[in-house]
Amino acid sequence: MEINHWPLAPELPRPVIMDQRWTDAVFLHWRIPRPVAASFMPAGVVPDEFDGSAWVGLIGFRMQGAGVGRGPGIPYFGSFNEINVRLYSREPDGTRGVVFLSLDASRLAVVLAARAAGIPYVWSRDRFRAANPAAMPADPSTGYSVRRFRDGARSDFAVAPQYDVDAADPLSVHLTARFGLHTRFRGETLYVPNTHSPWPLFQARLTVLEDQLVAAAGITVSGPPESVLFSPGVRTQFGRPRALHGLL
Repeated sequence: MEINHWPLAPELPRPVIMDQRWTDAVFLHWRIPRPVAASFMPAGVVPDEFDGSAWVGLIGFRMQGAGVGRGPGIPYFGSFNEINVRLYSREPDGTRGVVFLSLDASRLAVVLAARAAGIPYVWSRDRFRAANPAAMPADPSTGYSVRRFRDGARSDFAVAPQYDVDAADPLSVHLTARFGLHTRFRGETLYVPNTHSPWPLFQARLTVLEDQLVAAAGITVSGPPESVLFSPGVRTQFGRPRALHGLL
């Protein structure tokens, strides 16, 4: 796969606070107006636009072997499915990140711990849909389904990866080459950095989409997503957060 368009991951501030793998990642993205995205940005960051638009993503992946520091993955709690709705952010110095509007997971302890740290996790029942070799080529779909325990919002989406079509175009790189997140915590905006190698990334064909999570996050989209991608996954590490000082 061509990776020459990928930016180099910045050096991770030490110490490493978490190590994990993200596998079977499905990325769906829609254009949205910049002012809509701007209304969700933490103080000090603005929407990171591409081709004159902000973008909202619905992403599902399998978290595997998440552990503290460089230690081994935490049994049971370190592996689960995650489905998130996210926007893309940029600091004045050009540092790029993501802003999560919601992250659905089935591990209640993980949800509670993350929410205490300002990350908007939601406790949900979810399922990974693996491609069935016996059903191919009729049904090559890989995807996720989720239903929230509290409000019942749900999503079901799947794609058929096109493993012979690499996704190294500028839009795909813009949406997936992200090395940190911006979040609000105790009145400040924090940047939590991470690092990973370039995603092995492929174009994909949308096969299933019945989603309520993007709307539940407060964003309206219509029609099919403009960008549909799949990746087998990467290993990633998170480093020490930093605050954008001087913010209320």
